[in-house]
Amino acid sequence: MNRILACAAEELEDGEAMTVAGDHEAIAVYKVDGEFYATSDVCTHEKWSLGEEGDLDGFEVTCTLHNARFDVRDGKALCFPATVNLRRYATTVEDGKVYVLAGDHE
Repeated sequence: MNRILACAAEELEDGEAMTVAGDHEAIAVYKVDGEFYATSDVCTHEKWSLGEEGDLDGFEVTCTLHNARFDVRDGKALCFPATVNLRRYATTVEDGKVYVLAGDHE
């Protein structure tokens, strides 16, 4: 399992997202209610960054290109035009730093 340093925990405010480079794909990291979540960064409907261009509202991230929505907790596609779920990655916080566990995805 590869741990990827995403950011310092205080760098990301609640309701914010960011994109980090992963081993095989870009990864979006979200902070909701003090917890960190990570999914593949690219919308499964069409190539568009969710971490940089998405709109995070609670546990839902909306792709601003065509309004596909996903649940950041499990990556599930919530509406058309997306029908394929996002890959979900585990996260951990150690010593004030957020890590994505790149070998641990669903």
